[in-house]
Amino acid sequence: MPTARPAPADKPPPSTAPFRGASLDALNFLLADVRGALGPYLNVFLVTQQQWSQEAVGLVTTVGGLLGLAVQTPVGGLIDATRWKRGLIITALAVLAAGAATIYAAPSFWPVMVANALMAAVGDVFGPAVAALTLGLYARAALARRMGRNSAFDHGGNVAIAAAAGLVGWAVSQRAVFLLVPVFAVLAALAVLSIPSAAIDHTRARGGEKEDDGAPQPSGLRVLLTCRPLLLYAGCTMLFHFANAPLLPLVGQKLAFAHKGVATAMMSACIIAAQMIMLPIALMVGRTADRWGRKPLLLIGFGILPIRAVLYTFSNASAWLVGVQLLDGVGAGIWGAITPLVLADLMRGTGRYNVAQGGVATAQGVGASLSGLAAGVIVEHFGYSAAFLTSAAVAAIAFAALALAMPETARNGDAAAPGRGATEADAAGWPAEDEAG
Repeated sequence: MPTARPAPADKPPPSTAPFRGASLDALNFLLADVRGALGPYLNVFLVTQQQWSQEAVGLVTTVGGLLGLAVQTPVGGLIDATRWKRGLIITALAVLAAGAATIYAAPSFWPVMVANALMAAVGDVFGPAVAALTLGLYARAALARRMGRNSAFDHGGNVAIAAAAGLVGWAVSQRAVFLLVPVFAVLAALAVLSIPSAAIDHTRARGGEKEDDGAPQPSGLRVLLTCRPLLLYAGCTMLFHFANAPLLPLVGQKLAFAHKGVATAMMSACIIAAQMIMLPIALMVGRTADRWGRKPLLLIGFGILPIRAVLYTFSNASAWLVGVQLLDGVGAGIWGAITPLVLADLMRGTGRYNVAQGGVATAQGVGASLSGLAAGVIVEHFGYSAAFLTSAAVAAIAFAALALAMPETARNGDAAAPGRGATEADAAGWPAEDEAG
């Protein structure tokens, strides 16, 4: 009997409302623009233009990050429970826009501290919420490709905002970069509203296996504490981001001090260099995660980080620093594209997908927030090379833990065994690989 031909990966799911994959593409692209005008630009702006000390910047980053961590797992639970996922994204966009406008208008310690804390509290809404929307709009067999596509459009947005920020910083001022956030927030809100709420299967969006009618009750929250691979992955994620988060800001500072007239443009060059690599990496992850499995890709991503951190110490030449930054496109690109799939594997059938995302986001935030203060203190007292080597050591620990203790999370039918391609038998019991909905 002839096998049905798989449908395109972005075919709209059968639902009570039409849905176009382009809406999700636009959302990922524009959300990257909203977030991309913050982060490293704030760090460089405060150090080079406002003459803040490294420790003051590290304190703001750490306090804001730690305050934001308190809400990440509850936010994941809220995304699991609510059918107002689009509204959560729009609310977070409004907070980010207001925070960026505050930094532009009053870049002194307390306004920046409060604005950064509020932005940190809502900044991690986007990843889990968009992943939940994707899970609710696409069947599991289409998930790897769609998640890879999400990540690719996210990186494309990062390239666009880095170019725009570099142009605005050069033509107007570094301070004016923050005004890009409200503009892209409005556009992102329109993209969210273009996704019909009725097209989302909210049971599947939380990691459930069945449609709404007759769906089992979600597992208790204890499932998060008894899933050893989830706890291990959260720990490795914390170490990965502790090592990775300070690298771009530190490189940006070195470039800014060496090229004070084009500081924002130099930071944009670093971001664009990495994002241009992340885009094809994300698509590669989406196409290979079901054939290779998750762990081989994770080992590549985690293994690049300690190498990159060490390479920064070899030279202060601008071309070298920007060139090494290309490796961030491999490591962070793989992590960003594969993490939603790993969590979907681990939480399959529990109904706690977004709570797990919140928990891993909390671990990520702890690592990134603590690293800001730690890196600032190390640079202040021992120099940039010491900070880079410290990051390399932490990254090596994360790689070793992942290699020795993390199991492959893809189940039979989701990924083929290493060394052979996926077959129809491997996918038994699941829809065609590229079928949406």
